[in-house]
Amino acid sequence: MRMLPFQYAVRNLGRSPTRLVLAISGSWFVVLLILVAGGFVRGMMQALGATGSEDNVILLGAGSEDSVERSEILASVPGILAASVPGIRTRAGVPYVSPEVHVMLPVMTAGPGRETPGVAGAPPRQALVRGVTHGATLVHDSVVLVEGRWPRTGEDEVLVGRMAPTVLGIASEELAVGKSLVFGETAWTIVGTFAAPGTAVEAELWVPITDLTTVTKRETISCVVLTLDPYDQDTGEGAELADVDAFAKTRPDLELAVIPERAYYGKLSEFFGPVRFVVWVTAGLIATGGLFGGLTTMYAAFASRIRELGTLQSLGYRRMALLFSMIQESTLATATGGLLACIVAIMFCDGLAVRFSMGAFGLVIDQRVVSLGLLSGLLLGVVGAVPPAIRCLRPAIAVALKAV
Repeated sequence: MRMLPFQYAVRNLGRSPTRLVLAISGSWFVVLLILVAGGFVRGMMQALGATGSEDNVILLGAGSEDSVERSEILASVPGILAASVPGIRTRAGVPYVSPEVHVMLPVMTAGPGRETPGVAGAPPRQALVRGVTHGATLVHDSVVLVEGRWPRTGEDEVLVGRMAPTVLGIASEELAVGKSLVFGETAWTIVGTFAAPGTAVEAELWVPITDLTTVTKRETISCVVLTLDPYDQDTGEGAELADVDAFAKTRPDLELAVIPERAYYGKLSEFFGPVRFVVWVTAGLIATGGLFGGLTTMYAAFASRIRELGTLQSLGYRRMALLFSMIQESTLATATGGLLACIVAIMFCDGLAVRFSMGAFGLVIDQRVVSLGLLSGLLLGVVGAVPPAIRCLRPAIAVALKAV
């Protein structure tokens, strides 16, 4: 079967600049939407999946395995754990045990002075405030102090995550060191900023655990996070999850539940599964609308060339060859739009912070998402060209040659 030269499809693209711009811009918009949706899903999954360490174990109140914010355990549990569970990692004699309080609180920026909290500040937004000790720096090894210092107990000082401005809906300059935040009816001075790249932790606010329990008027803590040394069968040193679980079962008076840290955040990722589904459905619906728009554009472009197509058939080109050339023409336009969308997504959307109920995360435009975008652009070209091309090639040669 004799095929039309590729240059024929390229030249036809320039015959109607308006239609070419419409085809490229339409595919650009659809592919960009698919890229953003893919980046949203990838970013959320990576943020929750990367949060936590393989060696970390969380001890929560029994019955609160799905939400650490609802958990309550005795404040004496961390000391009992450190003394009773062998195999906990230590450094210079300090065990990797971190008592923590997790609580969602309405947070807002303070006014010009701490004596006038809330004046000229942004409206309050819910943010996760974590009460910690210096042990948190041991068990959460992804956390890095990038500016300032660690907050001191009793001084109403707070350490803010790098994505906290996104959660609070304010400019990053409002959370600079020296500024103030108001939550729990107390003004807190920002003394430092921390980062935890690729995790949901860097959207949190960290304060000394004693200060947070005082402000929230609670005597219990939310959980204990500890790090285990991997068990070595040759030496018998280290510990496993079963060792911690056995301790929890031998102390029913403490009412503890044991769960690996990665597994806890994995459950949170499953909880947000419907959100990811809605994102994909929305992107699919808009892409379908864009596809119908592309069908209309391609039909208008091909319908005006029915006589030309009839002439090519009279010269010996078969309908399949003409169909292939028309698909090439459509795919070139949509692939161009898809490529431009990928460039825009990589330059302006990759890492863009997005707020959700657990905090914030950055869009991830990686190889998988870019591949999905490019494939979507190619599919738009093929699917958008085949129906109008078949319809325009259906008339007999004699009828096509008489078309206006």
